[in-house]
Amino acid sequence: MSEKIWSVVVVAYESGELLDACVASLVADTSAGAAPEVVVVDNGSRDGSTARVERAFPTARVVRAGRNLGYAGGANLGIAETHGPIVAVLNADTTVVVGTARTMLTRFETEADLAAVGPRIDDVTGTRYPSARRVPSVGDAVGHGMFGLFWRGNPFTRRYRELDADPDRSRDVDWVSGAAIWLRRAALDAIGGWDAGFFMYVEEVDLCSRLRGAGWRVSYEPRGRVVHVQGASTARRPLRMVLAHHRSLLRFAAKRWTGWRRALLVPAAFFLAARCMVVMCVTALSPRPKIQKTSG
Repeated sequence: MSEKIWSVVVVAYESGELLDACVASLVADTSAGAAPEVVVVDNGSRDGSTARVERAFPTARVVRAGRNLGYAGGANLGIAETHGPIVAVLNADTTVVVGTARTMLTRFETEADLAAVGPRIDDVTGTRYPSARRVPSVGDAVGHGMFGLFWRGNPFTRRYRELDADPDRSRDVDWVSGAAIWLRRAALDAIGGWDAGFFMYVEEVDLCSRLRGAGWRVSYEPRGRVVHVQGASTARRPLRMVLAHHRSLLRFAAKRWTGWRRALLVPAAFFLAARCMVVMCVTALSPRPKIQKTSG
């Protein structure tokens, strides 16, 4: 098999027709000179979605994990099956706007110390998602955790999500959303890939933090654009996802906090457990969100 100029891994779990739309958008974006090498990792789906992709897109390869490895585990499995020096990892509920490939690859070609780039991410209504963020201080993390559910414009959340930054300008950031992230393979290899100990959530925060710790840069590039169908990844098992999120937050803190900060892990665990219970109650009492459909 000839080496592609770039590769993409789509991590899928019972993604239905959204997976078809994702792969179709990737195959259609030849702006970098050719369509990418596409590998779909099936994390134990039973809805027939990956079999349908194999029939509809013969150039795409499906790798069956046999069980749900989580997002990071699926990403590692797929990356090992790809060949391009640049590899993107995408949620199955995303679609890539034509021209994004050229934009993202140009950044890597001209910036040798760049390890990861995240595009602008919109929902299907065109509302922009704050996909480029900072790793919050302990104070901002607590403030966001306490007030973010009910007071979206609080100062802790604004700093953490960098809501006051110009969303139309490229900038270096602490981390970008793992829903759509372009990565330099050499940088990934240097840090040992994604941490598969994160089942869902925070895996991209950990990945970008380790890349920056190894001397690489992480950047946000709004000229690349991805549409994300909000709610598709969590709607089927919302309570399980809430629990996974809070477990991942504690895992990240345990990895990151050293020295005297280790003493904060016990109160952090109690805080996250209490917050998890509140979020679970709110989630259980709220109507199930309708999964948005892609707009052509």
